[in-house]
Amino acid sequence: MKTFKNKLTVALCATTMLGVTSCYEKFDPESYAPSVSIGGFTSSDEIAKANLVAHFPFDGTYSDVISNTAGTNTGTTFANGLKGQAMKGAKDGYVLFNPTAAILGLKSFTMTYWVNSPSTKVQGGIIGLVGLSQTNGFWGNIETFFENGGTETDGVFKAHIQNDKVDAWVAKEGIVNLYNSWTHLALSYDATSSTFSIYVNGSKTATTTVANFGELKWKSPGKMVFGTVQFQTKPSLTSESGAQDWASYLTGLLDEVRIYNVALKDAEVDALVKLESRGK
Repeated sequence: MKTFKNKLTVALCATTMLGVTSCYEKFDPESYAPSVSIGGFTSSDEIAKANLVAHFPFDGTYSDVISNTAGTNTGTTFANGLKGQAMKGAKDGYVLFNPTAAILGLKSFTMTYWVNSPSTKVQGGIIGLVGLSQTNGFWGNIETFFENGGTETDGVFKAHIQNDKVDAWVAKEGIVNLYNSWTHLALSYDATSSTFSIYVNGSKTATTTVANFGELKWKSPGKMVFGTVQFQTKPSLTSESGAQDWASYLTGLLDEVRIYNVALKDAEVDALVKLESRGK
């Protein structure tokens, strides 16, 4: 008996004693299985596709696949990620990227990524994650990091956002099992309502409204930085500060960084997490 397989069927053929060959088709469940659909999406790339302005999958490259431009690496490598490969951080390691016009023109936004990091109890102080620098301010236009004050398993996520001369802070404390495992984080800002939201593994966990914050206008924007905060680079990305002994670097993994020019809907964030976690 010989078996022949195409993508739809498995044909089983047998030759009788009289030399007559008969075949029949055997059902192949893998070929007929429907695509996974979550929230009406079958792939993470389908979610708010027209609003995705930057995507760093870190699959062996530091490039933004939307603009096809590369970042500059200092001391980081690649390792197995949540989906494909991921950026593997290191002490004194980070990646810099010249922001595109689409990033510089954001009025609202959503930033999402997966991170797998040791705790601040191990690293000390804060662990910088992803940001958009401000060349003449202590904190960046966007600065996201883990802050000390948690435990070896539970932690604090914090973000600073600069809008012209006004800034805002948002935070989520007591995130359970934040460290040493993959966690998806999303930070969104809706200019129409001046509202920030933080999502952890697809669930909205914190909401902050800043009166009259309005449409974003970055102040003296510089490079984007992945793997630390803006003043820990060499040289510092800001004229306001050099390296601080209480700030540190992401020595763990960073994967699938995405930036949208809208505040994603709750269902879209949920679908993104579920699809990416399935490698979709």
